[in-house]
Amino acid sequence: MSGPLSSIEDLRHEIEAQGLQFRGWVVFAEGDAAPAIDVGRDVRTVLLIGPIGGSLWDPFSAWQAKQPDRGGADPLDQWSTSVIGGLAARAGLCAFFPFAVPYQPFQQWATRAEGLQASPLGMLIHPVYGLWHSYRGALGFTEADALRFGLNLMALSKPAASASQPSPCADCIDKPCLSACPVNAVDSDRFNVAACRKHLAGLGEGKGCMGGGCEARNACPVGAAYRPSATQLRFHMEALWLPR
Repeated sequence: MSGPLSSIEDLRHEIEAQGLQFRGWVVFAEGDAAPAIDVGRDVRTVLLIGPIGGSLWDPFSAWQAKQPDRGGADPLDQWSTSVIGGLAARAGLCAFFPFAVPYQPFQQWATRAEGLQASPLGMLIHPVYGLWHSYRGALGFTEADALRFGLNLMALSKPAASASQPSPCADCIDKPCLSACPVNAVDSDRFNVAACRKHLAGLGEGKGCMGGGCEARNACPVGAAYRPSATQLRFHMEALWLPR
């Protein structure tokens, strides 16, 4: 489909066809920190969009295979911009991305939308999906957009069901994520990025974390059923900047 989008269900259908999900809403009260945009729109709410587990891998891989340059240096960002930006254009909405300037507080938005808290690895942990979820973008609605799409901003401002659940980390006694890193780059106080990158740079192709994903992240027992394929995990690890 390539026509205009004028209903939430049409928007949901198009988003899910790309392996993405509605991840939650953030409604901005008067005086709240609404997105910094330069298009003259007063954004009242944003809809967070992202994958769960490996849900985006097949649509992304199909898109990448069709690109003459395989999507360039940052293919996943290019795909996200194409998909979410394209939907925004068809729906007459604003699009925001966690990798694009001006940077928006996606983690703060996720905390408000889904009540998520940071894990010892720094990533937000979901009570069901664990560490296997992310946010690829957001759509911004003005008050007029909300009316056009039939949104009830008061209802959307209520916290999601997951917001009332405690962080899974609070009841995790063993905290295997803190002991699984082969170079002890992770502890309860900080994440040693330099040690992590040095270790990754020294691994052979497809070995250790470079072959099956971050061992600390893999050690988390929450949401293990949503862990993406080894192929996708290798893609994400290879996309990291490594010292030469």
